[in-house]
Amino acid sequence: MAAFLERPRTVEEALTCKAVRPDARFLAGGASLIAMRNAGLVVPDGYIALEGIEELHGIMQSPDGGLRIGAMTRHRLCAASASLTGSLELVRQAARQIANPPVRNMGTIGGSLANADPGADYPAALSAADAEVEIAAAEGRRRLGLADFFLDWYETALGEDELLTAILLPAPQAGPSAYRKLARVSGDYATASCAVVLDQDGGLRAAIGGCGPAPLRSTEAETAIRGRLHDAAAIADLGRALVDLADPIDDVRGSAAYRRLLIPRLLASTLAHLLRQEQAA
Repeated sequence: MAAFLERPRTVEEALTCKAVRPDARFLAGGASLIAMRNAGLVVPDGYIALEGIEELHGIMQSPDGGLRIGAMTRHRLCAASASLTGSLELVRQAARQIANPPVRNMGTIGGSLANADPGADYPAALSAADAEVEIAAAEGRRRLGLADFFLDWYETALGEDELLTAILLPAPQAGPSAYRKLARVSGDYATASCAVVLDQDGGLRAAIGGCGPAPLRSTEAETAIRGRLHDAAAIADLGRALVDLADPIDDVRGSAAYRRLLIPRLLASTLAHLLRQEQAA
């Protein structure tokens, strides 16, 4: 029997479709889902296409100055957004490094997060940006920080009857930010990645991607390094704290041991780049 395709116009209609057809899959950009279907990893009996839901598209400013990125916003729009500046510039940089132009034209930020691939570009960048996600269910909507959203390898807090609707970012600050990754070739998933935001009080937020089921952050070590960003020993301490949190795997992109070696090096090089950028400003 051919798979069905539903085209809801609102989030509420999409949730109703899912309740009626629980074995259907929400279809965002489709790159990962269709590849998984073709490999036999998922066998949905149909799809609920999210393209026609206007609410899920675009980048909008919230009353508090923060940004709301609809889950169906394409990577190319995130990569080109003039709203993602300063402390949010790293999100734009991450979007620019995703795969290739065809994928950036088709793929969506919500689809990427829901797929929860540890080597993807957004998770570390959004973690360092202190992003939250908005999740809709029949009972209403809830917000989660990324530390609570990513549960395990390719597993999130999304329930079977829930839909990721938006990524919520704090208002951009003047401090610089950067996202860097090491990959086998340009556009590949990260062997390891690093995202850093400098604040205006001599502190930072730093997240590592590709070295565990979720982005690595140590708020305790971040607090300890405040006011010591030029101190090599303090930077080394933060690197060790992030290595201690790591749970990498051996795969075609690198061994677990190699990834652990990369963490402090990526952190130090990304921070040095930002400090030079801040000094030149």
